[in-house]
Amino acid sequence: MLQAPQPGHRTMSQHGKVKTTESRPPASSTTRKRLPILDPSGDYYYWWLNTMVFPVMYNLIIIVCRACFPDLQHGYLVAWFVLDYTSDLLYLLDIVMHFHTGFLEQGILVVDKGSIASRYVRTWSFVLDMASLIPTDLVYLRLGPHIPMLRLNRFLRVPRLFEAFDRTETRTAYPNAFRIAKLMLYIFVVIHWNSCLYFALSQYLGFGRDAWVYPDPAQPGFERLRRQYLYSFYFSTLILTTVGDTPLPAREEEYLFMVGNFLLAVMGFATIMGSMSSVIYNMNTADAAFYPDHALVKKYMKQQHVNRRLERRVIDWYQHLQINKKMTNEVAILQHLPERLRAEVAVSVHLSTLSRVQIFQNCEASLLEELVLKLQPQTYSPGEYVCRKGDIGREMYIIREGQLAVVADDGITQYAVLGAGLYFGEISIINIKGNMSGNRRTANIKSLGYSDLFCLSKEDLREVLSEYPQAQVVMEEKGREILLKMNKLDVNAEAAEIALQEATESRLRGLDEQLDDLQTKFARLLAELESSALKIAYRIERLEWQTREWPMPEDLAEADDENEKIRFFKVEPSCHKTT
Repeated sequence: MLQAPQPGHRTMSQHGKVKTTESRPPASSTTRKRLPILDPSGDYYYWWLNTMVFPVMYNLIIIVCRACFPDLQHGYLVAWFVLDYTSDLLYLLDIVMHFHTGFLEQGILVVDKGSIASRYVRTWSFVLDMASLIPTDLVYLRLGPHIPMLRLNRFLRVPRLFEAFDRTETRTAYPNAFRIAKLMLYIFVVIHWNSCLYFALSQYLGFGRDAWVYPDPAQPGFERLRRQYLYSFYFSTLILTTVGDTPLPAREEEYLFMVGNFLLAVMGFATIMGSMSSVIYNMNTADAAFYPDHALVKKYMKQQHVNRRLERRVIDWYQHLQINKKMTNEVAILQHLPERLRAEVAVSVHLSTLSRVQIFQNCEASLLEELVLKLQPQTYSPGEYVCRKGDIGREMYIIREGQLAVVADDGITQYAVLGAGLYFGEISIINIKGNMSGNRRTANIKSLGYSDLFCLSKEDLREVLSEYPQAQVVMEEKGREILLKMNKLDVNAEAAEIALQEATESRLRGLDEQLDDLQTKFARLLAELESSALKIAYRIERLEWQTREWPMPEDLAEADDENEKIRFFKVEPSCHKTT
């Protein structure tokens, strides 16, 4: 038994099964195999949910049908017993699987069986699961085996069906198609139940008593079980779809049945319309996310009176994207994924393409992962120029699909044809000293048909290489080798540029040293100024204390004689001089 508190290593298999490798004492010969703990998001749990769809659907469809069509119950009694108790066995195994299915607590999978059992028995699922297995079949011993309605408690497992559908909808590659199929299944179940109730009501009121109920089985063809079900299903479909063309009810029971069906039809029609609208909206939203909206561009061209030829080219480009499912906004599609997971998706899709570029070979894996996130897909239409000779090179291109031609200035003469997996423009995005062509394009590249390219801009490359200086050195060295082979590297100019760069760096270092000296001197000057300011402040404060004993003008006016005035002005020689 796999338990988290025990020592050992816990691992997760690719199918969602938790495995624990523990250091145990030597096992005895009576060691028993026990069920592993399942991951609720794993494959094993998912397939078990899909298995539970069959017994739940069997009970939902067959029990009502057997209860309302007595011939069906009597004619295949042995088969029903086998299928009933097979579904009960699967229900019981499902409870066992609940006790062996882990749960997440603070993001960590709990695999302790005690915790799992304690959590499961406190939920409503446990109550419904146990109630669905109450042995109501024991009443057969008293009332006979032809009362399938005793098994209605098996309907309590319907939440398991909904859980399986939810898991499938998130896993399938066609969620919208699955939603439509699920809606059609729900409609079938509702019509099936209604048809069974119609036949049961007809039997209660009397077959053939009026035009509304099921015809008398004594009539030729209406005694067969298949005809009974198909007629009831057809009649129920007419009512629930509000098509009409049904006989008028004649009794109160028939009126009540029709009113209930009409109310159910109104609610069902609203549900169907809402579900279909949601599916259509989701499909349109997905298309808008994957492919650019051409309606705005078409309207813009109409308002600006763009010539018909150019307008036709734009429309053909959009049509090519839509028909061939080309995506030009992969970054926007993956924007909600965590950064690391987005990088892994991009790497799995585009890394093989990027690694074919010569200057990126033997680079660090983390650098390539960063560059993959910067790739921008672009699609070019037939005859469109990717770049022209003399243009400033701001990006490089990797051919993903299609063919491009290196053409002369006349646009007709072809020098070479580039196919899928090749690249061009890589030298223009790396600043290599001595490059005779600078960052200018040296050839005209034109798309022969529809071509899918990956574009990597100089700014994105510079941003990534700022974190990988060693990789930048390696890439520049590879670029130099390529230029040497092409005879487009001026060695003397490269040496002069390197010498100029070294001289500039030397001057910068000298300026840095001088700046450090000036900063030191400035700091000393500030310290001296602060010291002088403190001394002046202290002297001013001392003079203020000494002048507090000097007489005020009104005191001088009150003095009686000259000697008294002299006494007021008499001060200590140590303080100040008297003039």
